[in-house]
Amino acid sequence: MKDTAKHQGLRNQLVSTLEQKGITDRSVLDAIKKIPRHLFLNSSFEDYAYQDKAFPIGAGQTISQPYTVAFQSQLLEVKKEHKILEIGTGSGYQTAVLCMLGAKVYSIERQNELFKQTSNLFPKLNIRPKHLSFGDGYKGLPSYAPFDSIIVTAGAPFIPQPLMAQLKIGGRLVIPLGEDVQIMTLLIRKNETQFEKHEFGEFRFVPLLEDKN
Repeated sequence: MKDTAKHQGLRNQLVSTLEQKGITDRSVLDAIKKIPRHLFLNSSFEDYAYQDKAFPIGAGQTISQPYTVAFQSQLLEVKKEHKILEIGTGSGYQTAVLCMLGAKVYSIERQNELFKQTSNLFPKLNIRPKHLSFGDGYKGLPSYAPFDSIIVTAGAPFIPQPLMAQLKIGGRLVIPLGEDVQIMTLLIRKNETQFEKHEFGEFRFVPLLEDKN
């Protein structure tokens, strides 16, 4: 689990790239500067870890490109102690960014292989999510709701109703909506029944899978 000066230099370059692409949230950029992304990837990809690209991580899933992680994190407007529900733990990299921002992270992963990997990895990196669970992201985590914000890290054909229900009034839900190409969508809960919707262009994600059984 080495993190060297060379890795730090590559992270500094990555942060410059993200700034050039329009990421302005300093706390998000600082988190990306600190987190050893190469440790979330298969070691054969280590040389590419700080390129602004997505990579396969097993179980047919990917680690999102850093720009996407930064973009979603910026949309969340994370404050310290915020309770955040993450749908799709995946490699755990996005989880790590949210933890670094001071959030209390509750994360769900439906691929058991990835759930086990991240559960083992986090303690080694001193990353402490509040709660990791293996299950169906479409259902959220009603027993821990409401959340200050919710982030979905896979493409969803629609916004799952339980997630909307688990968001605090004033809370933010960031979700990539669509089948082949997704539109990054932000919902802000205005009151019990009303949500304000904003759209932020096209992204590509692996699909958000629902348990059909």
